Amino acid sequence: MKKLISNIITWIILIVVLVIAFKFYKKNNFNDFIRSETNLHTSEFARDNDIKYSKIDSYKINSNNANDATFYKTVKLNKNTPYKVTCMVKTENVVPTEEISGIGAQISIIGTTEKSVAVTGTQDWQKIELIFNSKNREEVEIGFRLGGYLGKCTGTAWFSDFTFEEGTKNDNNKWKFACFIFENTDVKINNEEVKVTMTSSDFYDITDTISRFQNNIPSYTKNKMTAECYTYKVTTPITKLSYDKEFGYYVAAEDIEDSIKDTVNQNDFDHIFAIIRLGNDEYKNDIQINDWIGLRLYGLLWNWILKH
Repeated sequence: MKKLISNIITWIILIVVLVIAFKFYKKNNFNDFIRSETNLHTSEFARDNDIKYSKIDSYKINSNNANDATFYKTVKLNKNTPYKVTCMVKTENVVPTEEISGIGAQISIIGTTEKSVAVTGTQDWQKIELIFNSKNREEVEIGFRLGGYLGKCTGTAWFSDFTFEEGTKNDNNKWKFACFIFENTDVKINNEEVKVTMTSSDFYDITDTISRFQNNIPSYTKNKMTAECYTYKVTTPITKLSYDKEFGYYVAAEDIEDSIKDTVNQNDFDHIFAIIRLGNDEYKNDIQINDWIGLRLYGLLWNWILKH
């Protein structure tokens, strides 16, 4: 009897150890992803069975202290080929250490500036995507990141349901362009409020330029390309600018995403231009740009099909 009880106790202990070991493995199993941090041993990497988008455990990064933390994997590529990477992401109290765009929960190519939009604050599950061209590369490191090449942040992010797709060539030479004209800029530069509004002359110059571009692109490309331009006037002001130490202030995809994403999602555009005025005679020294400019937004673009 004592031997039987001893065997039962041994089996119970073994089962408990195996359960604990399995839970530990399940929590820390990152499926060949490599974990990396700017400040080592600062962030927590874990698999989360409680907060998840689908049936599989989500991948969680928690940074109580400011950090740039990522888990990444090397993927093989064909040269000069378009690719799209997507995932679902959920955030809680994600706060960048600097007031610039591009820091938060995101997809990025390690060692480059190529990235998706960055999610900050407390946001429910949403889909983010990174669209890029391999160019001359045969492999890249795709990272799922809490932070960014521009800075660090605190907070928690969950990532789930990763996809990696290779695009195909399309011989259609008709390109659809969305041209978003932002009427107002209302931002703070060096703690001073700067308000800039486009004039009627600005609108005339912009629409005339767009029209001439559309009409002349066939001759410019020797009939290899035609253009359809769709113009949208956006009255919601731009309230945030990104900053680059070398080039100064600019509008990043994250700065205007909320203003244009509904239109973008409802249409099949090949290229997107955001046209804004970042300065006038009064504020030309503050914002460092004294003209309206066009910005090509790769981060919001659904053109992952390569065209000639």
